[in-house]
Amino acid sequence: MTNPETGSPEPDEVVDETVQAPADEAAADTVEEGAADAETAAEDAAGSVPADAQVTELTEALQRERAQFANFRRRSAEEALQSVARGKQVLVEKLLPILDDLDRAREHGDLEDGPLRVLADKLGDVLAGEQLVKFGEPGDVFDAEIHEAIQHEGSGDTPVLGLVYRAGYRLGDKVIRTAMVTVTDPA
Repeated sequence: MTNPETGSPEPDEVVDETVQAPADEAAADTVEEGAADAETAAEDAAGSVPADAQVTELTEALQRERAQFANFRRRSAEEALQSVARGKQVLVEKLLPILDDLDRAREHGDLEDGPLRVLADKLGDVLAGEQLVKFGEPGDVFDAEIHEAIQHEGSGDTPVLGLVYRAGYRLGDKVIRTAMVTVTDPA
């Protein structure tokens, strides 16, 4: 019902806002032509590309996005592993002076028995579990990549290590500290 004074619908009245079909034939033809024009406009907006070509194009775009996401996940996982490895390396590098002190104490016989020996053994076991390997023993063949020669005696073809002033360490496959050694000819 309409309010006679204002001409607006009564508050209790619900107004149906749906579009009703045209009453005559001419109006129906106009609606059909408008729908056809809308379809043509949609095709023009899409670049007059047939539906199959659009599906193919969108499928290829989706495959590219999936590949990029898979690469992103792989790179993220690799970066996380590298961060963990770098953290281990930093910690081990900070512990190397302690290992050097324990090696000197072992050479002087201070680690024969007692609580310090137990501590040194436990620390060595933990670091060995993290793939820390000590290298640079007297008599080993000299390798300039992993040994730092501070003195060379003789002129042999295959020099070997003489005295080892500082042990070298490898964490996994990576050398984190070269061994400081003297180089001599084999006996």
